[in-house]
Amino acid sequence: MPSPLSAVSKLTRFLVRAVPAASVLCAFVHLARGGFRGLHSLGWTEAALVLFLLAGLGVMGWRRFTREAVGAPLYLRDDVELGAVFLASAFLVVALAGGAAFPLVYLLMACLVAFLPRVASGVLLGVALAFDALIVFRSPESGLATFLIHASFLSLFAGLNHLVLAARIAAARRAESAAVDKRIKEVEERARTFRLVNAGTHDNPPDEKEQEKWLLASVKEIEGAVGAALEIAETALKTHTCAAFLLTSDDKGLKLYDCRSASERVQRERFNAGEGVLGGVLKRRAPVRMHSAHGLKGITWYESGAPSVGAVLAVPIIEGGGLVRGVLIADRHTHNPFSDDDEKLLTTIAAEVLRSIEVERVMTYIRKTRDEKDRFFRAIEELNRAGSPEQVFLAVLESARQLAGLDFSAVTIVSEVEGKRVHKVARMLGVGSAGKAIEGTTFPDNNGLVANVVRYGAPLPGRDLKAMDRQVIFDEETQVRGLAALKIFPLTAGDRILGTLVAGSRRKTALDHDVLRMLEVIAMQAAQAVLRAQLYEQMERMATTDGMTGLYNNRTFQAKADEMLAHSRRYGRKCSLVLTDVDHFKSVNDTYGHLTGDQVLKGVARILKQQARDTDIVARYGGEEFAILMPETDPKGAKVIAERIREAIKAEVFQTEMGPLKVTLSLGIATAPDHGVDKLVLVEQADQCLYYAKRHGRNQSVTVAEAQGGRKLQAVEG
Repeated sequence: MPSPLSAVSKLTRFLVRAVPAASVLCAFVHLARGGFRGLHSLGWTEAALVLFLLAGLGVMGWRRFTREAVGAPLYLRDDVELGAVFLASAFLVVALAGGAAFPLVYLLMACLVAFLPRVASGVLLGVALAFDALIVFRSPESGLATFLIHASFLSLFAGLNHLVLAARIAAARRAESAAVDKRIKEVEERARTFRLVNAGTHDNPPDEKEQEKWLLASVKEIEGAVGAALEIAETALKTHTCAAFLLTSDDKGLKLYDCRSASERVQRERFNAGEGVLGGVLKRRAPVRMHSAHGLKGITWYESGAPSVGAVLAVPIIEGGGLVRGVLIADRHTHNPFSDDDEKLLTTIAAEVLRSIEVERVMTYIRKTRDEKDRFFRAIEELNRAGSPEQVFLAVLESARQLAGLDFSAVTIVSEVEGKRVHKVARMLGVGSAGKAIEGTTFPDNNGLVANVVRYGAPLPGRDLKAMDRQVIFDEETQVRGLAALKIFPLTAGDRILGTLVAGSRRKTALDHDVLRMLEVIAMQAAQAVLRAQLYEQMERMATTDGMTGLYNNRTFQAKADEMLAHSRRYGRKCSLVLTDVDHFKSVNDTYGHLTGDQVLKGVARILKQQARDTDIVARYGGEEFAILMPETDPKGAKVIAERIREAIKAEVFQTEMGPLKVTLSLGIATAPDHGVDKLVLVEQADQCLYYAKRHGRNQSVTVAEAQGGRKLQAVEG
């Protein structure tokens, strides 16, 4: 039992917690009884009520402070109570001062909407309307029109303020998103300028956020190195302008990357790389020094209106192999030519700039290679863990998408049907809702790429996709357009080709040499995984099914019967068992031969499977005997199904070498829990009914009730 002190503590907390709501309610009641009609009506009751509201405000303030201090969330009740205390106080002021003070409520409502959640603001609008109704309708000069005006303005203030705030927040988010996108584009452009990513592309690995972090870090490192180099050059060479101009990603333009200059006229937009002094440096791939007392011509790195240049030193930024990446320039307004030592210094600084770029390229390549290997090994692990063909299909497509960022991928499986090769689209990703419609479709052997890959066992296509826009991937009815890169790999396991892996992208550079090699290995691993899964399914079928009829075998039947009867015992549900036997089957074997007997058993099994329900368990019990487990089925329902099976067997004509052959079937029916809940007892009951049917003319189905009743059953002649 709780201690008395604990009970008192809980009661105290409850009472303190109820102060804000109680103070608002007391204010509402007092206004309803005519309180606060003017300054002349103030008394001890009104003073106590004001103190009570202040106490409620203090409790709410303390509660919010303590919850925020420990990081606990605030609930809707907290926001509503706080706003209600303020509104009650405002309406008391309005009641005392008259309608002229009502704009105070408008202002307070706008503030509450600005700082409280939307649901709490809606509730407080209702509280304000309730208080307003009390004040308006108790005054003979006011009425419904005044209340409607107040209600309209309150709603208008709340709604407009909320809309304005929502619009400002949305605009701020859009501006922030635009700024982030702009910065990312700038970083990507600089990364392409530095050749940290392929020029002219926007390829990203599957983890775009991680790639953005890499590029940002790499670009910042290079920016820092270039800035430090320019500061050294400016100080050592005493320049007016010291700047680095780098070739754009198309190598046709120059653009200022960074500079240290006393002029505001340095050209910051892209300009032609083949003009002026800088064009000469790029063509000659050698430093240029020029000076003139009357000003130099060919100065393209300034906008119009810039002062003349008296001396220039320009050094190309050259990579190994002779590729020019930009120009480092230093100029002076005075006729003070640069010396050999100056040229040597600027050449050294240009080499340092290039070195910083190359270091970041190497680091980027290392990071990219590491992540590609990680994704590759994870893909192999996923394939090795896959247990079923469906799991393998999904794993290989997800792995291909992660490795190559594919827009389109599919797995096809090939099989033999009546001696002819048939292809099936087992799984597809990346083509929207159309992909779901294509999944599961089959198509015959044709001249499409998939069929040719299976036919020749080699990846296709082997030439540029532009030359084969009309090439068929699957068949004529299944067309995939708009791909700039495509490769189809055979799923080869030993000397068998199980299907294909189709990989496509709208980006021409997506399937480079490294990616193709990884996809080729993934296809090989996928083939092995598919083969293992198929062999496992085949072994599982062999362990659970009868090899000749394809039905469950006796061992599986026993396990299924245990499960079904356990369910019947636990929940008291009906469950019927039907045992069947082909009539005069021994004479069929003796007369027509065992091959014909096997043909008859296969036909009987096929009919049993067709006539039984999807939820029924059909098994070969042994020899010419079959068993059917029927969940949720009473004796009457089991009898109906048994008769349907018997009639179908009776009507079937088996064509043999010795002429047409017809057989009949006898069936015994027992139901749990009516005739027992133990498996052995139920099987014994069904077997006795089957024996009864055999002794009383065959070609009939007999329930336990019919057999125990001893009624003479009418035999149906076969």
